[in-house]
Amino acid sequence: MINEEKVKIMNKLAMYEQGEGRKYLPVSKYYRSDYIGLALIKNFFLVTIGYVLILAGIAAYFGEYLMENIHKMDLISLGIGVVAGYVALLAAYSVLTYIQYSVKYYCAKKSVKKYYGDLTRLDKIYSREEKKSSGRRVSGGNKR
Repeated sequence: MINEEKVKIMNKLAMYEQGEGRKYLPVSKYYRSDYIGLALIKNFFLVTIGYVLILAGIAAYFGEYLMENIHKMDLISLGIGVVAGYVALLAAYSVLTYIQYSVKYYCAKKSVKKYYGDLTRLDKIYSREEKKSSGRRVSGGNKR
């Protein structure tokens, strides 16, 4: 006999695994600090690469001007400005990344908690069915 409640829970779990679960289940395998730390490390490298590419683009665009006037420029203040811009951009993106991944982690944990609750309910149903079936075998097994 098919247990309708069990089928509903299994269907709900399968739909979760194919939908939201693809996004949230991998997140739940990390501690919060590890998940956010990895995101911040990735953010550091991406911001650095992006900033270098932007500087390279600006230098290429103003290449002729830079070549003609490099001896007149204050390179120390230019260098300080470039580094200060990098630090400001990195700090801004790091704060945004921290907030984004904190919220994402919280949502994932909340969603996965419901998923594990449904798994627990399904396990209890299986345990009840197993007890019923083993009780029948023991009492009916002595007849010959």
